[in-house]
Amino acid sequence: MATLNETPNSNRLHIGIFGKTNSGKSSFINAFTNQDVSIVADVDGTTTDPVYKSMEIHPLGPCVLIDTAGFGDESNLRDLRMEKTALAAEKTDIAVIILCGMGTEFKKSFAECYPTENQWYSYFKKRHTPVLFLINKSDLDKSAGALAEWIAEETGERALSVSAKNRIGMDEVKSALVRLMPESFGAEFITGGLVSEDDSVLLVMPQDIQAPKGRLILPQVQTLRELLDKKCTVICVTTDKLTNALKLLSKPPKLIITDSQAFGYVYENKPQESMLTSFSVLFAAYKGDLPYYMEGAKAIDALTEKSKILIAECCTHAPLAEDIGRVKIPRMLRKRTGDGLTVDIVSGTDFPENLSGYDLIIQCGGCMFNRKYILSRIDRAKSQQIPMTNYGVTIAHLSGILDKITVVDM
Repeated sequence: MATLNETPNSNRLHIGIFGKTNSGKSSFINAFTNQDVSIVADVDGTTTDPVYKSMEIHPLGPCVLIDTAGFGDESNLRDLRMEKTALAAEKTDIAVIILCGMGTEFKKSFAECYPTENQWYSYFKKRHTPVLFLINKSDLDKSAGALAEWIAEETGERALSVSAKNRIGMDEVKSALVRLMPESFGAEFITGGLVSEDDSVLLVMPQDIQAPKGRLILPQVQTLRELLDKKCTVICVTTDKLTNALKLLSKPPKLIITDSQAFGYVYENKPQESMLTSFSVLFAAYKGDLPYYMEGAKAIDALTEKSKILIAECCTHAPLAEDIGRVKIPRMLRKRTGDGLTVDIVSGTDFPENLSGYDLIIQCGGCMFNRKYILSRIDRAKSQQIPMTNYGVTIAHLSGILDKITVVDM
């Protein structure tokens, strides 16, 4: 659980390192970070599961470096490794593709010389993910510089010649990555423009069986920290103390943010002039696509006992008796549709490639993953024309107040 002074991995710039086996991916990460982050060996498939390394890198700021399994691996675990690499690609904000240039014929096209690398390059371009090409082992290949220029001409992307072994070119790589950072990265606010300095905000945070003992859940922590950074006046209460807290205030709070489970109660007891939203609805915009989620919520009205839905939670916690995704939302839906409604549940990074059997997907807030990965799930649903929404939007719709809550315009 992240504390107030930590930067959760989900908020960090994710830099994925991709390339063939023994192209020097692990060596590059070790040179780039000046640490022994990844195991280096002359054995194909040394990196199996992706290695995620969180650290502060000046001038990039908080980052997650992802060392992926090399493609071209012919071992028995090849397919599984590639699945993990594909998952890492979905989380990647900037892709670094490492190549070795020995024996490359400049007369051919980039796609002919580097067919697999070109496939990954096409994958990232389709998803609007910035790409940096690195020609590694320049200490062994004197044509590496010329090759980098040729790749830049062929692809229109930045390409640099480096030597991971001798730590040559690392400063140039940092500068290139800074230029490739998405302009909006780190500029988004969970609460958007809903509040500003000196506004009062009331947070309604039930401390029930699902709340970790002695801690707050991550969306509450991140929202609270942002409001403090905005110089707002923040009051935190449990649901049963809502009315008492409102009586103590000289004027109604500008904004009330509640746990989605308490939407109905808070709406009935809030001052008319106070805006209302939930942590999950805020994260629907911060991590996902809120307009798409709100449109997807309309599919709830068409559900029947014969319908099938998928609930996707990012956490891998042990489910509790009144779990919101596994128990409460299915119960609310079955109350409307009947007990025959089929509900499948996945957690963590388990998310089906084929969604065609579902009438609706309900995604959690997504606080454990970065926005790039949540958007990849949304893109998959859109491409298969499956409606998708999230926990908070679902509960607001079922409570009949979706059109009455305040949303962020991201």
